[in-house]
Amino acid sequence: MTAISGNAAAVTGAASGIGRALAFELAAHGCDLALADRDEAGLQQVAAEIGKAGKRTITTHRVDVGEPAQIQEFASAAVAAHPRLNIVINNAGVALLGAFNEVDQAQMEWLININFWGVVHGTRAFLPHLSQQREAHIVNLSSIFGIVAPPGQTAYCAAKFAVRGFSEGLRHELAMANSPVKLSVVHPGGVLTNIVRNSRAGSGITDNARRAESIDRFDAIAKTTPPVAAQRIIAGIEKNQPRILIGNDAKFMDLLQRFRPATYWAVRAKRIERMGAQAGK
Repeated sequence: MTAISGNAAAVTGAASGIGRALAFELAAHGCDLALADRDEAGLQQVAAEIGKAGKRTITTHRVDVGEPAQIQEFASAAVAAHPRLNIVINNAGVALLGAFNEVDQAQMEWLININFWGVVHGTRAFLPHLSQQREAHIVNLSSIFGIVAPPGQTAYCAAKFAVRGFSEGLRHELAMANSPVKLSVVHPGGVLTNIVRNSRAGSGITDNARRAESIDRFDAIAKTTPPVAAQRIIAGIEKNQPRILIGNDAKFMDLLQRFRPATYWAVRAKRIERMGAQAGK
């Protein structure tokens, strides 16, 4: 894709983490921005900081991607404010701590409503406009947990595998229709964001130490920073890459599951155990 500079992008989950980093990276590439998040104060801070760095047109929108009507309102407002908008990044997401028997049905539906249906509704809301552009790009955030499925992540994996399947199927439909819209699905490995710190705990979890352990474990293995992740995503957009892996950990797990599709997690668990033993020496 050649037309990032001089156009505009819509980004959900833009107040923090990868979404925030994407906002700065897109602005640095000469792109105007329609930024969405539930965190209005965070959005205003991002907009103010970007505004200091250069003359970009930035609009902020309070959006809960779990609410389809709010996503449609966001799309309408973003297109009205940025007629040349041709990039949509469905980035917003949440996490849920707990094994399947520790998570109740309402909690699982809450996560899937945001992490999967938020992507679907965001894509549907913007696609008619994008289809009228000379070139356009949709970026849907899955995860390495949309390729592999570790224990304790049943809800998250269900949503992220669904994002992957939806995105790949839609990409093939767009190609068959000779649409100007390209689509990338992103699979980050461990990225140093607050998603684990902000995660909800399953209703069956009574041990308060579990969250602290989960955060410590994530911080120990997450090596990629949000700016590096954002740069990788922007490079993927520019090259029209259908599949964007972020981090050596994501690349390793992607290869491992290809060679050991039924037993990859047993291999990974042994490696984690060895790393822990070495760290304790």
